[in-house]
Amino acid sequence: VQLQASGGGSVQAGGSLNLSCAQSGRTFSFYAMAWFRQAPGKEREFVAAVTWKGGAEYYSDSVKGRFTISRDNAKNTGYLQMNSLKLEDTARYYCAAPFYARATMDQYDYDYWGQGTLVTVSS
Repeated sequence: VQLQASGGGSVQAGGSLNLSCAQSGRTFSFYAMAWFRQAPGKEREFVAAVTWKGGAEYYSDSVKGRFTISRDNAKNTGYLQMNSLKLEDTARYYCAAPFYARATMDQYDYDYWGQGTLVTVSS
């Protein structure tokens, strides 16, 4: 299973970015997917997760109301729409998928990881 994250870049505070995560190697639609991030000098933290059909979404409190996770099973791709970006959103963002189907907020439940895409928010 391979995940390829893209869409990161530099943006001013208040701006928007849309990250993509393309998955290959197994049937994408059978499994949940999630986004995590890691800021310099900090531990990796949960951002958002979505169930295999997209019926339920989960968000960290820090991004709730600003970020939206979604997926297009026909394209084997997940997305993270990030609006109203803040300085503290600066981090490398990773998409992840579990060996089993369940969506969780625990990074240790995820077995497959993309290489990450860097998001830098400036004032």
